[in-house]
Amino acid sequence: MWDPAIYQRYGDERSRPFFDLVARVGAEKPRAVVDLGCGPGQLTATLAQRWPGARVTGVDSSPEMVARARDVIDASLGDVREWRPADDVDVLVTNATLQWVPGHPDLLVRWAHELPAGAWIAMQVPGNFDAPSHRALREVGAGYGLGDVLREAPVLDPAGYAALFGGPADAWETTYLHLLPEDGSEHPVLRWMEGTALRPVRARLDDAAWQDFRDALAARLADAYPARDGLVAFPFRRIFVVART
Repeated sequence: MWDPAIYQRYGDERSRPFFDLVARVGAEKPRAVVDLGCGPGQLTATLAQRWPGARVTGVDSSPEMVARARDVIDASLGDVREWRPADDVDVLVTNATLQWVPGHPDLLVRWAHELPAGAWIAMQVPGNFDAPSHRALREVGAGYGLGDVLREAPVLDPAGYAALFGGPADAWETTYLHLLPEDGSEHPVLRWMEGTALRPVRARLDDAAWQDFRDALAARLADAYPARDGLVAFPFRRIFVVART
């Protein structure tokens, strides 16, 4: 289950890749814009501000996220694997979503063929699965039998994504250095991960095992990401691609 409040703890840091992504979309007057994996909808709402003449909609698989998103956008519950574009979808955005979808490169290829000619596809996924945070997550999780839900590297590199589209594509990667405040309670990287990467762990463990897991992971994170002058430096790599059909 997704918790919008936990996910938005670091809303400013999570939103920056979205704006960097859509800034590279050159559509001028799209008829329809779709955000797959729209989450709580605040970022999707900015697409309506950019393209006020477009029909802007969001899709997400989380009932909790969709309920929150409907306060600000036209959002529907759905599985991105089953989504098919209408004839007027000129911009498709999917931000920090496809890393959760096995086989998503095939989806990108299908969407590129099904979208109208000249449409834009803009995608961003985390690329930090080899970071100390995720290595610690997998190593601690192995002791709890969680190998099936903790993924090694479910994404491609920028060149791999660019090659999917069979023509020119704008693909790049950026490492954001997030400086997270350390308040003496929970480690801020643990709090960050609790909104995303730790969701499958929480769903699998009972309350006692979850607390033990969090304590063990927090100790590892404190070693990997020490606080200095009240801040924890948390580098986060992200992978982007923008292409036209």
